[in-house]
Order: sequence, then C-alpha cells, then structure tokens
Amino acid sequence: MFDEEKTRKKIYTPKQALLKAASYCAYQERAQQEVRDKLYEWGLHQEDVEEIISQLISDNFLNEERFAIAYTLGKLRIKSWGKIKIKQSLKLKRVSDPLIKIAFSKIDLDEYEDKLHDLLDKKQLSLKDKDVYILKNKLFQYALSRGFESDLISSLLKEKGL
Repeated sequence: MFDEEKTRKKIYTPKQALLKAASYCAYQERAQQEVRDKLYEWGLHQEDVEEIISQLISDNFLNEERFAIAYTLGKLRIKSWGKIKIKQSLKLKRVSDPLIKIAFSKIDLDEYEDKLHDLLDKKQLSLKDKDVYILKNKLFQYALSRGFESDLISSLLKEKGL
C-alpha cells in the first residue's frame, strides 16, 4: 500500500515559494515557463505565480534573454546541437522569436562550423562503410539529426571530398 503522506506534494506559501524559486533560479538559468510550471507544481495559484515571476524578474533571478543565450551556447558547446534543434527546444520552453534571434547572434560562426566539422569527423571514424555515397548519406543524416542546416552540412561534406 502507498503511504498517502509520501505521495502528496508539499504545498508552499507564496513567501516560501519565492525563496525556493529564487534558489531554483540561482542554481542555473531558467526559462520563465520552467519556473511558472514549477510554481504551479508547488500548489500556487495563478495570481501568486505571476507575482512571484515578476518579483524574480525585478530581483534579476529570472532573465529570459540571459537564459536564451546561456541555453543556446551551452547546447552548442556541450551537446553539439545545431541551430535548428536549439530553436525547437527554445520554442518548447516558450522563448520568444526575438530572444532566440538575440541568442543566435551570440554564436560565433567559425565555432559553429568547427563544431559541425568535429562532429562529422568523429562520426566518420565510427562508420565502416566503404561506399562513398552511403558514407556521405549517413554523415548527412547524422548532422541533420543533430539540428544542423542542410546547406552547411553539404558544403562541409564537399570540403571533406565527399
């Protein structure tokens, strides 16, 4: 039998939730929607949630532009994601198009191409195909799945002689 006490979520007062949310935001950059969802999860009502969000913004714990930039650069540098995949993910977090544009402007294009180049080199080493067309197709599909743009993938594969 389930212990009812353990399955019930703790309900926070607005003051407790503000402190907890500030700590949640201080740990790492968060999207407004992530914090909003967390506050609802903690049992707060819409009025309190929006007030806490406003307070976190004014105290600079929550900054959507800062989040978008940190998220974009992190996904590129650490996860080797391309712009398409990053944009989809930011959209899921309800980040606005203008902020996505600002975040993408912070991407160094040489670093971006180098990341794709490294990704293709690494993948090519793991592939055993001798047929150039099959190899090229597998590399192309892999880079697409990582969110890179098809024209950039094609030009880098041409550079590699594929």
